[in-house]
Amino acid sequence: MKTTPPTARAVEADLRNQHLLIQLRWIAMGGQVATIAFVALVLKVDLPLEWMAATLAALLVLNLVSLAALRRGRVPGAAWSLMIDAILLTVQLGLSGGATNPFTALYLLQITLAAVLLRPRDCWIFIGLTALLAGALTIIFLPLQLPDDETIFGVYLIGMLVALVIDAVLIAAFVTRINRNLRDRDARLADMRQQAAEEDHIVRMGLLASGAAHELGTPLALISVILSDWRTLTATRDDADLQHDVAQMQKAVDRCKGIVGEILRSSGETRGIAPGPSSVNAFLDDLVEEWTESRQTDALRFYNRVADDVPILTDPSIKQLVTAVLDNALEASPTRIYLTAMRQDDALVLRIDDRGPGFDTEVLEKFGKPYNSTKPGAAKGVGLFLVVNAIHKLGGEVKAANHPAGGACVTIRLPLARLAMAKGAADDPRRTDSDRRG
Repeated sequence: MKTTPPTARAVEADLRNQHLLIQLRWIAMGGQVATIAFVALVLKVDLPLEWMAATLAALLVLNLVSLAALRRGRVPGAAWSLMIDAILLTVQLGLSGGATNPFTALYLLQITLAAVLLRPRDCWIFIGLTALLAGALTIIFLPLQLPDDETIFGVYLIGMLVALVIDAVLIAAFVTRINRNLRDRDARLADMRQQAAEEDHIVRMGLLASGAAHELGTPLALISVILSDWRTLTATRDDADLQHDVAQMQKAVDRCKGIVGEILRSSGETRGIAPGPSSVNAFLDDLVEEWTESRQTDALRFYNRVADDVPILTDPSIKQLVTAVLDNALEASPTRIYLTAMRQDDALVLRIDDRGPGFDTEVLEKFGKPYNSTKPGAAKGVGLFLVVNAIHKLGGEVKAANHPAGGACVTIRLPLARLAMAKGAADDPRRTDSDRRG
């Protein structure tokens, strides 16, 4: 049973977060260019423009390398990216006044991103690095060379206000989006855990069903022998009514034996059983005839709107899936149910409608989940749960809805391409018997 690894799900959120970091660097580069130009041209402050341009070039290279890695499907480590960002920010601050530069407040933005993106251990390492870098700015820096008529205090106040506004805007914009990505990842991981639990439930039910099938085999064989004896007894041989009843009982026993055999085949207990060649219309006709005869009801109305018949391989398990939905519909609407078959694109669509009370809202919201039913009993909702999961494994889908005028509708979509692939695999002469048993 194949499921997507949790790490693959997490990578998708990490990719989106890395794209956000790249966007943030583009904004940072644009902001630095604008700030340097304003300070140098408007405030007439003497700055080491060559070294500051080299630092911007290093930030550009980091962004281009990160973008190229993402396009190849690789996720750069967030910890290393943030540390390089902090080092380059420190260089720029050191070239423009060190700790007296009001844009030291931008460290808070990087610490916020680290707290959101990194593991606790890496986050504390990043905080320690930031503290060392900020401390170094009090010792190693190039002082700002202000014009004679300017004071550092006035420039510092203006710069601090601008830095705080930039911090607030970027934190609100980017941290909100990063948190949304992380919540989406957690939601997908929760869905995977739920799917794994449901699949484990299916496995356990399969084991129980296999054991029950073994136990039922012997009494069913005994009943079949007794019915055969009854047919030849003098007391019943000439009684047409009794002969009819015995024949009906034998059919019911044969059907039970067939169900037991399908359970054993599904669990791998039998050998050499393969799907049989058929067509869409033949499959539908057999399904309706067998279901109507075994349930002894005329409630079913069948509408076959499949214009182009398609050769397929049919497995009895597929028939049982549709039968389970028909049984539920008959239970809700004993007098009339409808089965409509149609072809949409490359899929066989089966729609089962009934005139019953319809699904409860809570059941519809959790359709296909185990124990999701208003019926009494410990195993309520298990039938539809198994049907939905089995059809999903075939690449199909099941949807349920209520009619506005009353009654329910269940739509089963089965991809014909999957049945065609199964046919090609079964007809491949290079496959061994053990491969066909799978």
